[in-house]
Amino acid sequence: MSDEKPLEELSYKEGSIELERIVRSLETGDLELEEALERYERASALLKMLRARLADAEQKVSVLMAQNEAELEALPAELSAPKRAFLDEE
Repeated sequence: MSDEKPLEELSYKEGSIELERIVRSLETGDLELEEALERYERASALLKMLRARLADAEQKVSVLMAQNEAELEALPAELSAPKRAFLDEE
């Protein structure tokens, strides 16, 4: 498995796909012990990286949502969203 990209060069999607492939190969039980250990180590590193990236994305979304809420609360009442949705008018 020397053709692996470094973790920091993988996109979230690429890392997820690689992790899924490793899990499937481990589930077959056809690997030699040494190769299975190598793949397990890579899978552990991928999982750690993916969880960290997901946590980072969740944190960014939380910050953006808090900023948006603060901006909306600062708007004058006449500029806020209407009480009724336009769909209710049909």
